[in-house]
Amino acid sequence: MNINNNTRANILNEALPYIQEYYGKIVVVKYGGNAMLNDELKQAVMSDIVMLSLCGIKIVLVHGGGPEIDSMLNKIGKESKFINGLRYTDKETMDIVQMVLCGKINKDLVDLLHSHKGKAIGLCGLDNGLLEAKQLSVDLGYVGEISKVNPEVIFTALDNGYIPVISTIAGGDNAYNINADIAASRIAAEMGAENLILMTDTAGVLEDVNNPESIIRTIKVNEVPLLKEQGVISGGMIPKIDCCVEAVRRGVNKTNIIDGRIPHSILLELLTDLGTGTMIVKGY
Repeated sequence: MNINNNTRANILNEALPYIQEYYGKIVVVKYGGNAMLNDELKQAVMSDIVMLSLCGIKIVLVHGGGPEIDSMLNKIGKESKFINGLRYTDKETMDIVQMVLCGKINKDLVDLLHSHKGKAIGLCGLDNGLLEAKQLSVDLGYVGEISKVNPEVIFTALDNGYIPVISTIAGGDNAYNINADIAASRIAAEMGAENLILMTDTAGVLEDVNNPESIIRTIKVNEVPLLKEQGVISGGMIPKIDCCVEAVRRGVNKTNIIDGRIPHSILLELLTDLGTGTMIVKGY
């Protein structure tokens, strides 16, 4: 695509007020879904994060890794089992989850950011008691419910110019597997983040599920119950919206559910007038 100089200048001018708005503020990005599996999308996400960091925006990257966990479990002949959308995690599965999330995926992401000239450091919820949890349910095994967030180590990384890359294993009386959306929401709230962004494999909340163009751009927290009742918010979107609502109620200024299948969707959301996906805000 050929872009003339005026168009380039207009793009930069449009981004400027948003860079000023977010400068020095914390944005927590939950990274998962297809954006983790597609190499082109992965490279775009990493370059976006490095660019935002160089613009003075404090990015905290929280990641999942379900497909890679499934792949490793398959290699050892262990079947993945889910209960109400949460991975059943026995002791052997927990060892695999910790190895894949805190080891391979986390360090691969740090290395990718480094390849884009970013300054990144890998962390997990076990580091300096970052995430503490208790067992969510006996039926789920080593799946945890966060009881405490201690973000000191994240602040230290940010203050030293690093992009923290966080895998969601929590400590406590045992190591626990934590849903990455929930972890990102609690971390954002505890850090007083300006924004929480959840990258998904959907365009956002759709008024008509059969029309991908029917994205609801903004939802107020007090509108969520009615949208659930109407079936507009349903299925796998419910827990994501609940994470956003919880973050806003705990003090995060705004939250966004964006389509990670679109290259540079983070930049489009943060630095353009139109944005992308669905934004959840306080509203009364």
